[in-house]
Amino acid sequence: MSATHHLGLHGARVIETRELQLAEQAVADLVDLHAMGVLYGPAGSGKTFAAALAGRELQIARVDVQFPSRPTMLHVAQHLTRAVTGTLPPRRRNRFELSDELIDALADESRLIVVDEAQWLNRECIEYLRHLHDHPDTRFALLLVGGDGCWEVLSREPMLRSRIHRQVRFSAMNLATVLQVIPRYHPVYADTPAEVIADIDDRYAHGIFRHWAGFTHSVLAHAAGPLNAQVAGDLLELHATGQRAA
Repeated sequence: MSATHHLGLHGARVIETRELQLAEQAVADLVDLHAMGVLYGPAGSGKTFAAALAGRELQIARVDVQFPSRPTMLHVAQHLTRAVTGTLPPRRRNRFELSDELIDALADESRLIVVDEAQWLNRECIEYLRHLHDHPDTRFALLLVGGDGCWEVLSREPMLRSRIHRQVRFSAMNLATVLQVIPRYHPVYADTPAEVIADIDDRYAHGIFRHWAGFTHSVLAHAAGPLNAQVAGDLLELHATGQRAA
């Protein structure tokens, strides 16, 4: 999991939002205690980006994994075995054999395992991850990262919820935060009037970093001059914002 801006946006800065700072502290705590935690919130709000940055200065082996939608426990065992060991397990091996191999691998050194799109996991897969984490021989911190519905999925399982040591909720930025953050987010906004930034956010970005990254690509590609109301309005027509305001 690399900490790159949406669509590989160049020139964008890492903004130390409150959520990013909390995520970094949460991951440090998880690693210290080999505990479990979760980052969750709406799509595009910076969870995956924060997860990629968090723990970057910690001296620990890291495994990033994303399972397919609605996986079986066998899928989870196969994908996790490949991610941890670096080898693709034979398809003929069953979940129990893979689990034994996983437990051995997860006992040899401390690790941070980051599971993205955790809301795709069902009850059985969540329980399987909990089982691996709780095994007396394994030594890893587990960070679950998920979008809409993630916390609802995870919190329905009492055995898991009681083990969540850290949770950080991400949300869309409000307008005051947008006006403070976006001029620092990318140089193209340094001299952009506040009312133009507010209009872009109201009509398209809605406080979501991913949307701002997408719009910034359009500015870099198509704006020949300063980003004023006219230029912003023309660019917004490319982003499914509906009819231009009168």
